[in-house]
Amino acid sequence: MQDEQHSLEKGYVQVYTGNAKGKSTAALGLAFRAMGRGLRTYIGQFMKGQHYGELEAAKMVHPYITIEQYGKDAFTHVQDPPQKEDKRMALKGLARAKEAMVSGRYDVIIFDEITTAHYFHLVSLAEILDIIACKPERIEVVFTGRYAPPELIAVADLVSDMVEVKHYYQKGVIARDGIER
Repeated sequence: MQDEQHSLEKGYVQVYTGNAKGKSTAALGLAFRAMGRGLRTYIGQFMKGQHYGELEAAKMVHPYITIEQYGKDAFTHVQDPPQKEDKRMALKGLARAKEAMVSGRYDVIIFDEITTAHYFHLVSLAEILDIIACKPERIEVVFTGRYAPPELIAVADLVSDMVEVKHYYQKGVIARDGIER
């Protein structure tokens, strides 16, 4: 890794969606690859407050990868609808990630789980599309999460749909440190 910071000639909009494991992991892999080329990544994690392994890893490679969380330490489920605090945290994260995007300090901005936050009415489609409208030319933007709205898919440059074929959760295996969290 070189100490000098590089920049992209042109940044695109990517979406990682679908019902399978791997959306956030793919985005983290992109951040790692960008770091290898001297690029800096900001990751805003929506609806996440749990202590994931990537938080510790990001400390080791700072300032190349910065992660900030905007969620509680328990994931919101359909049976347990979001509260006002969830919306407040999501909007704080949205403002912070947009600030990072236009700051000139980062080359890649990852809005992790933002489409899930949209599904739970924590951020609006208009707010997501505004991110794209405000995106500087040389910034790569990545949106992750289930339930990506068709309007976002239509304007994105790259869309990957993760499809679950088989998962060991179905056999009762819980999230493991270093693998799922």
